[in-house]
Amino acid sequence: MFSLKDLRIPIIAAPMAGGASTPALVRSLSAGGGLGFLAAGYKTPDALARQIADVHQGSRPPYGVNVFVPGPPLTDQAGVDAYRRSLTATALEHGVELPPTLAADDDWFSAKVALLIGHRVPVVSFTFGLPPAEAVDGLHAVDACVIATVTSVREAVLAEERGVDVLCVQGPEAGGHRATFTTAEEPETTPLIELVRAISDLAVLPLIAAGGIHSGAGIATLLAAGADAVQLGTAFLRTAESGAQQAHKDALVDPNFDRTVVTRAFSGRPARGLRNAFIIEHDATAPRAYPQVNHLTSGLRADAGRRGDADGLALWAGTGFRSARAEPAADVLSRLWQDARVSPSQRPVSNQFDGDFDV
Repeated sequence: MFSLKDLRIPIIAAPMAGGASTPALVRSLSAGGGLGFLAAGYKTPDALARQIADVHQGSRPPYGVNVFVPGPPLTDQAGVDAYRRSLTATALEHGVELPPTLAADDDWFSAKVALLIGHRVPVVSFTFGLPPAEAVDGLHAVDACVIATVTSVREAVLAEERGVDVLCVQGPEAGGHRATFTTAEEPETTPLIELVRAISDLAVLPLIAAGGIHSGAGIATLLAAGADAVQLGTAFLRTAESGAQQAHKDALVDPNFDRTVVTRAFSGRPARGLRNAFIIEHDATAPRAYPQVNHLTSGLRADAGRRGDADGLALWAGTGFRSARAEPAADVLSRLWQDARVSPSQRPVSNQFDGDFDV
């Protein structure tokens, strides 16, 4: 079974659903000594299978796939209907037809887990809830390392009891969706460094720290605080291998987008992104209904992407977004690790990562 100790560089590229996490990005990170992740969210099983095959081309490096755990059926139909009405003017302006509301959507969960078992994917992580026990058992049967994403001490305890192998501790600084176990929850605001320390005091499992990490100094500090590896997403958004839309990449350095906020406007789930016109207009009325709101705004976001309109896109980004650079992913990986190794911290970066590698 894969272990975080197998990494030459304890840096993981966060799975970014919606297109940013590409097979090329995965191959680059894994070949460079880190760990790349595909994002299964919003993809059909066939599309996911094609990406897995792409990652396997030429070699089979360690890599991971992230899966969304489906939530319960919709309970706030009235809230979604009201939000639909609030979006009507914007939809009419751009000639977009708003899709019908889905009572529930499991995002092909069972089929995806079966696919990952069949392909013997070495690392599988879960977000938005605990993976079912049968999924954990099935993945363990093919020696997959199972990771649960948690946002609180309570979630960490539940994940350990479920029998996962690693905890990915996500702090409030993270870009994109918070991985709370339910849609209705307001995420905790405990900073990542404090959350890692609190969970490391209780947990026996290895920890991955995720959220707003953008510098070598931040990496060194989190490793010193008890993390075994760190996970970065925004840092890789502007790389050549990223599949993020160009308008998204450009917004990360555009002075007109000067802050991140947490919003439900695009998906119904709390998510951190660059504050833009869509958030300003719609955040206050967005219901706590995921994935229904995500489906409802999908056509509007696709249209904005076609037009290159950053004010209509979900510009997911962590708090360190200004540090993202337009350079090859391998260069981002090596630069961050080089900076981490010379950065002062509470204790030296572990010698377990002092093997031979190019930086």
